[in-house]
Amino acid sequence: MDRGQAVSTVRDSVLTRGARGAGAVICLLLALLAAGWIIRDLVVAEHRADVWWAWLGETRRPREFTAWATSALDPLLVLGALAAAVAQVRSAVASSVAAGALLSLAAAVALLRIPLVWVLGADWLQGLDGGLTGWARITVLAQLALAAALFVVVATGRRRPPGRPGRHAAGAAPVYGVVRAVPSVVGPGRPGSPYRGPAVTAGVLLGAAGLTLAGWEIHWRQQLGWYLYRKGLLGDASVFRALLQPPVHWQGAALAVLALGAAAAALRRAAVGRPAALTAAALLLAHGAVALVHTARAGEFGRLAALPVHTQLEAGTAVFVAAAALVVLLAAARPGLPDTSRDLDAVRAYGMAPDEERPPHAPPPPSTLPPGW
Repeated sequence: MDRGQAVSTVRDSVLTRGARGAGAVICLLLALLAAGWIIRDLVVAEHRADVWWAWLGETRRPREFTAWATSALDPLLVLGALAAAVAQVRSAVASSVAAGALLSLAAAVALLRIPLVWVLGADWLQGLDGGLTGWARITVLAQLALAAALFVVVATGRRRPPGRPGRHAAGAAPVYGVVRAVPSVVGPGRPGSPYRGPAVTAGVLLGAAGLTLAGWEIHWRQQLGWYLYRKGLLGDASVFRALLQPPVHWQGAALAVLALGAAAAALRRAAVGRPAALTAAALLLAHGAVALVHTARAGEFGRLAALPVHTQLEAGTAVFVAAAALVVLLAAARPGLPDTSRDLDAVRAYGMAPDEERPPHAPPPPSTLPPGW
């Protein structure tokens, strides 16, 4: 691809200021909805630390006839939504990266909230406070609507930026010459795209983690049979832990999809690759950490060699997923390619001041300027 085609590609992916502003507002609303339920759990907990242990897989209930509303995914949703909102208002962030942050957040919210639409209306939740489950379902529907709005914002908020007039436009001071700036070449790829090394690292590790999680879901489907596996996939009282937590097998499958999608984007060095990798890695890190804490509290690490191979493989998977996610976070957090599209449209005028530095590749002005110049 030549330089002109690359510039055209960058311009076609520009997100308008209005779209970025709307995206920031939607992200803040998503963060507020999730934060409200975290505050609710802190209020009903007998001890504030109980909420933390509930996120790490403890089964204790906060009070009689009620349940926890949040899981370890909800604080990540708050942080991810706030980070995406900040990306929209930072002018230094490439527009394609800002759009990628919106798409990554919307995909994560949609995949992790969809099963709650029918889970929160199931008959086996009737023992809980009806008002509580009703508000939780309204929250889920609102979050799904906001996620859909983010997709619409990204799809409709793109435009080709107008050309920038140079200093030689009408009304400008007379000058001798005008030259087009020569941008520095930093490598192929859109602004914000990851460099090759971090992209390959993130893509390989996310792909391996996603395939591992997908393999376990296939294993459980064969091991449990469809009847039991369906309960963990679509929801059942036997696997219920929190109102806003997806069923266990749905969560594993959703994280596998997010990891594989982010891996494909990273390996292609797409601009969406960095925010997608950050989103998937953060969720995988929480998933692996919860499994590790559960294993440690059960005392299985101290007698791991004596446990069945199946249990050893589960513990090893948790270690691998958490470690891979941590490395991906470090790799994807590195800045991507800088935006040089402004330099390609920039012009430099010269020739008025006697001591003015002449731009590179520009012809020198004559010793005597023409009359009336």
